[in-house]
Amino acid sequence: MKAAPLRRPLRRRRSAPVTASRLALGGVAVVAAFTVAACSTSSPSGAADTAASGKADAKGGGGRTIQVVAAENFWGSIASQLGGSHVHVTSIIDNPDADPHDYEPTAADARSVAGAQYTIVNGIGYDAWADKLLSATPGSGRTDLKVGDLVGIKPGGNPHRWYSPSDVHSVIDRITADYKKIDPADAADFDKLKTAFETQTLAPYDQAIAGIKAKYAGTPIGASESIVSPLAEGLGLKMLTPAGFLNAISEGTDPTAHDKALIDQQIKGKQIKVYVYNSQNATPDVQQQVKAAKAAGIPVATVTETLTPAGASFQDWQVRQLQGIQQALQKAVGK
Repeated sequence: MKAAPLRRPLRRRRSAPVTASRLALGGVAVVAAFTVAACSTSSPSGAADTAASGKADAKGGGGRTIQVVAAENFWGSIASQLGGSHVHVTSIIDNPDADPHDYEPTAADARSVAGAQYTIVNGIGYDAWADKLLSATPGSGRTDLKVGDLVGIKPGGNPHRWYSPSDVHSVIDRITADYKKIDPADAADFDKLKTAFETQTLAPYDQAIAGIKAKYAGTPIGASESIVSPLAEGLGLKMLTPAGFLNAISEGTDPTAHDKALIDQQIKGKQIKVYVYNSQNATPDVQQQVKAAKAAGIPVATVTETLTPAGASFQDWQVRQLQGIQQALQKAVGK
């Protein structure tokens, strides 16, 4: 994804220290110092995982603690819960103010990847910097999961797969299968963790999706960008916003005058029942649409690109947003 002046106007990119050990992203040069173990560079959000891995080592179990690096914390949250005390997960993007699209990796990030036994990258052009990290620090025997490849979305497709309920479950299946291959001694534990996660932990998430789909399928909605599209599809909602506008806002480029005029008509004529926008990417065009929707009496719901607040779990974050969408639909439709 390319950066542009309009990209993420309300967010700050986490800066990388300017030192000799920084990545040179043009050629992705990585110095030998990056080959130290990842466990020394855990992100703040990985503190609980660090403690958990320590307990696993202390138990002297039959398996080992798998060092996991996730490019983004939404996948990292899932990976941590599926691994329990058998994994130590570091999420590179773990700050709501960091933009995954144009993030600049630090030396610590490179060290984490160099020491990882398992990595999770979104792919589909969303986090190209992570691909460069992986190629710059090839790990012997390391297992890499690229979500886009797993779910069959080619470059140029919608990269926001964590907003697709079916893709989320596909990732869950693959992570557990990979954990079992890396640490077969703890395979039974990984199966138990997966069962508990899907049947108990994710139950409110799955129930919220099923409930919205059963009651509001086919309801026309508008949105600020393509991040909403996989979720709308999973909920059975009808997206009326032109794909050109959704993609332009996601890419940080200028939407066309034709698309903006069409959206204005949809809002003014109340053709859409609910407007959903990414509050972490509220460009002037989006702000204008939110204002117009509210003035027209169209309920507005919000989503965010990464976990909010900082430290939230995937399921708590998603359920809170789904509840907001459900409330907006209920207000709009009256049921």
